[in-house]
Amino acid sequence: MKFDVTITVGLKEGMLDPEAQTIKNAIKNLGYETESLKTARLFRVRLDAANKAAARKMAEKMCERLLANPIIHKFEIEVS
Repeated sequence: MKFDVTITVGLKEGMLDPEAQTIKNAIKNLGYETESLKTARLFRVRLDAANKAAARKMAEKMCERLLANPIIHKFEIEVS
């Protein structure tokens, strides 16, 4: 079966995010106040797997091996 998987990779709490800080400052210069802003990367993958659980497991392995650095990143997986 084919599954669409959305993987969101972001920095863990406490990690510096200079890109987000720059964007937050630019938004403020445009006249908008933001309480917080964080950056993340979004990956959309179509997988062939036996079931939803197997697709999730494949996505987790992708994150652990390539898409995320477990020291600084957290990731969320949505399978549909």
